[in-house]
Amino acid sequence: MNTCFLLLGGNIGDKEDSLKKAVALLEQKLGSTPKKSSIFITAAWGNENQPEFYNQAIAIETILSAVELLKIVLEIEEQLGRKRNNDKWQERIIDIDILFYNNDIIDLPELKIPHPFIQERKFVLAPMNEIAGNFIHPILKKTIKKLLNECEDVLEVRLKS
Repeated sequence: MNTCFLLLGGNIGDKEDSLKKAVALLEQKLGSTPKKSSIFITAAWGNENQPEFYNQAIAIETILSAVELLKIVLEIEEQLGRKRNNDKWQERIIDIDILFYNNDIIDLPELKIPHPFIQERKFVLAPMNEIAGNFIHPILKKTIKKLLNECEDVLEVRLKS
């Protein structure tokens, strides 16, 4: 069994409902989700002139390989209405990023694990810290908690009440 950490996010439509639907589809198609963070409300990163995001980190246990996992994740995004283009940091109904896959380091054209920008983004680290603060980043050799404490990202990240 493989343990993966995913970050879910969205900033258009019914954001909370999109996260719930994504989790349900991930559980149906991939496996169990033993840990789910609270929902965090975060300022948009990169292109800040857009609505706030709802973000949630989940752990998922699956028998699939990382490449198979990516294929299913992309299918779920499309099923929920995600329209992909080459523009980075745009509004989206759902975004599902694979953060970690066990302790593996994967460097393929279509898939980089660990996700290359985890340590730079508080909106990733805050929900990850809630469910796996002691998880050690396999490249940086630091816990998620330490990475969060060292993160220089100044964008607001707060718990949804």
